Amino acid sequence: MKIGITYRLFFSLLGATCLAILSFFLIMRWSVDREFFQYLGTIDQARLEQIAVELGQNYEVHGNWAFLKADPPRWDSGPLMPPERDGVHTALRERRGPANRGASFSPQPLRRPARLVILDENRAPVFGSNLPGENVNFQPVIARGRTVGYVGLLSPKHFLHPMQMRFLAKQRLALSFAAFGIVLVVMIISLPLARRLVRPIKAMAAATHAIASGRYGTRIPVASSDELGWLARDFNEMAKTLEQHEKERSQWVADISHELRTPVAVLRGEVEALLDGVRTITPERVRSLHAEILRLNRLVDDLYQLSLSDIGALSYRKENIDVVRVLEESLGTYLAEFGRKRIALRAHIPEEAGITVFADRERLTQLFANLFENSLRYTDEGGELSVNVKSEGPFAVLEFQDSKPGVAEQDLHRLFDHLYRVEGSRSRKTGGAGLGLAICKRIVEAHGGTISAHPSPAGGLLIRIALPLEESARE
Repeated sequence: MKIGITYRLFFSLLGATCLAILSFFLIMRWSVDREFFQYLGTIDQARLEQIAVELGQNYEVHGNWAFLKADPPRWDSGPLMPPERDGVHTALRERRGPANRGASFSPQPLRRPARLVILDENRAPVFGSNLPGENVNFQPVIARGRTVGYVGLLSPKHFLHPMQMRFLAKQRLALSFAAFGIVLVVMIISLPLARRLVRPIKAMAAATHAIASGRYGTRIPVASSDELGWLARDFNEMAKTLEQHEKERSQWVADISHELRTPVAVLRGEVEALLDGVRTITPERVRSLHAEILRLNRLVDDLYQLSLSDIGALSYRKENIDVVRVLEESLGTYLAEFGRKRIALRAHIPEEAGITVFADRERLTQLFANLFENSLRYTDEGGELSVNVKSEGPFAVLEFQDSKPGVAEQDLHRLFDHLYRVEGSRSRKTGGAGLGLAICKRIVEAHGGTISAHPSPAGGLLIRIALPLEESARE
């Protein structure tokens, strides 16, 4: 049978309480018995002194201990009671009449022989006997100024009076009832307490099951500021992140489907028109189909590169290279493209020795190509692109500033998201799938650098890249 956490907690609380109460009960019972017998021992000590005095008086009368053997007193086996109650202080006193006072013991002298032990001056037993293992505190018996013997009482725990036994039984019963009452109270309190403590855990378990079922909008109410409250807040943050990731994933799938649908639909329409004879096959038609195929190929390749980067499988072969030289090579490749669109390309590159970074040449070439493609695609004709390279402390800083149109401030931080494009001037009709800057971000971060977007002084967009310099170049 599976026991739930509520009853596990309940039985844990109950078990710990019962163990504590049992320990308390045993300690209190031991303490009551010990204090009770210490009390009886204190009373016995006072009475023992009186008995020693009376035995000394009788010894002076008879001159030896023979009177105990010749005429043994009639004592019962009950426990000694306080002197004021049972008259034990007169137990060893001779019951003399007016005419024969001090002659001999009366028929009813000392009582309780089972507890009384009398030794002579050589500690030889005269009356009574000691129990094995019993430690008796003997009181000396003085007669005519010298010690003639010793008298002691055995421990009262072996000779309890029925009244004393009833007293101890009542104390033990009271302790038992108190322990049982405490256990009962704990049982009544601990079960609701366990349910209250487990309630947020059950709510969290239900919420976790809901999250596992795909209901990412599930949240847990935060009702406390303790560890469970912290756990609830962290759970809500986790659920919020999962919900956001699910929305991004859904948007990602929808955007990819849309981006693939456009070139595929164009290709299908063109090919069906050629097959139906609506259009004739001409070099222009073939070039148009080829351009669409290239566009589709670039999109698939970008998606593949981005997916490799996301899972950390994009390979890098890093070495010490001159970032200025790689940039100049990329600029030479795109000079004709910028010229055809009448976009002025200005490069501000230091004339001193090159700037060395530890990077992958091919990935840096891909990085610069994506940035140039981005400016070509979104900068208006007659505009300009300015490229600046400089060293700032331990970083090589590259800035790409183009002219209008620009990007709104609220959209700058999202430019590096997958498939994100700003509507308006920089829109889908200009081409591109919104993957170029996302790939740029992955490449820069893989090199330990940073990339950020800012408004350009020329009215367009400024992309700032900081790549860490190679160690020897910093020195």
